[in-house]
Amino acid sequence: MKKILLLGGSRYLLPVINEAKALGLYTITCDYLPDNIAHRYSDEYHNVSIIEKDQVLELAKKLKIDGIMSFACDPGVITAAYVAEKLGLPGCGPYESVKILQNKNLFRAFLRDNGFTVPDFRDYADIDTAVSEAVNFKYPVIVKPVDSAGSKGVSRVESFKGFKAAALYAKENSIHGRIIVEDFILQHGFSSDSDCFSVDGDLCFCSFNSQYFDKNADNPYAPAGFTWPSSISEEHKAELKSELQRLLKLLNMKTSVYNVECREGTDGKAYIMEVSPRGGGNRLCEMLKYVTGQNLIRNAVKAAVGLPLDELTEPEYTGNWAQIVLHSYKSGKFRGLSIAPQLLPYVVEKDLWFKDGDEVEEFTGANKTIGTLVMNFSSREERDQRLADLDSWLKVLVD
Repeated sequence: MKKILLLGGSRYLLPVINEAKALGLYTITCDYLPDNIAHRYSDEYHNVSIIEKDQVLELAKKLKIDGIMSFACDPGVITAAYVAEKLGLPGCGPYESVKILQNKNLFRAFLRDNGFTVPDFRDYADIDTAVSEAVNFKYPVIVKPVDSAGSKGVSRVESFKGFKAAALYAKENSIHGRIIVEDFILQHGFSSDSDCFSVDGDLCFCSFNSQYFDKNADNPYAPAGFTWPSSISEEHKAELKSELQRLLKLLNMKTSVYNVECREGTDGKAYIMEVSPRGGGNRLCEMLKYVTGQNLIRNAVKAAVGLPLDELTEPEYTGNWAQIVLHSYKSGKFRGLSIAPQLLPYVVEKDLWFKDGDEVEEFTGANKTIGTLVMNFSSREERDQRLADLDSWLKVLVD
């Protein structure tokens, strides 16, 4: 029986564990949080921090694993690439390339140096230096950690007055204590945060969606919903796909699922914002199975242990799908979900992660998600209208 080591323990790993077991694999999870939900479903658990790459390497040697994966878990992506390279296991690409993709500063610099469209940016380890230079920035700017995920530590800053607080907030949420400041790209339509897949470096599945945010949430930069297909123009989709393919070839990437964020600017340009060799959070791969009928999770598991892949083709979108990221505007006791009766026929799946009386927290990042709602509407027009007026028919009850 082949063994797969899965880094992290969030509920986003549950479909990965299910697919691995369906393939006859022995599943092992590890992180430093033994109460994480995924450990209840794996065959074996080890208390090892996923950011300690040499400790994970020793564990992998001891367990004689056949593959390693960090799915929907940014902190483990570099470690997975490191272990795979050291042990000669199937991997998404070179360790040095993965380090570039996982660090916002290194990634922006790589894009700039190789002729990609990229916003102006600066990175800092020292906050005083950042503040001394901030008086000359062209506002608004986005301030964020170079190495965090789930929109933690991210702020839009409108003027010099708010810069220091945002910089400190970003630094607090950075694993390595570094921040990046970049020009804010005013977007045209909706940005995209969806998953793609390459086989031997060839981009065979490239999806785009429309990403929604809740301007009333405590963190208005944490994704609050998604719809397929994307509002991005066909011309820019083609350009972005071509540039993504060029990026993968330059970095010598191999076979992997990727979470890709991109957007159209009001300046008429298309921007690749982030590319991470992992499945996206917010159940994006699961949604793509609904929307396109193709199973990226199964292929990602197969790739990790060197099994032959199912054929993937460019996505064709069916239905008028939406996924809503359920969240609360305040902390308190969860009391359920209220959905207007006329919208219930469109609900395909309701996935609540808390039960009545559980303590929930206000939405400061993806890690404060309460659950998800999968819906398929009768028309694109109705879907877009309902999502634009979400609070009138959907309420997360907290007291």
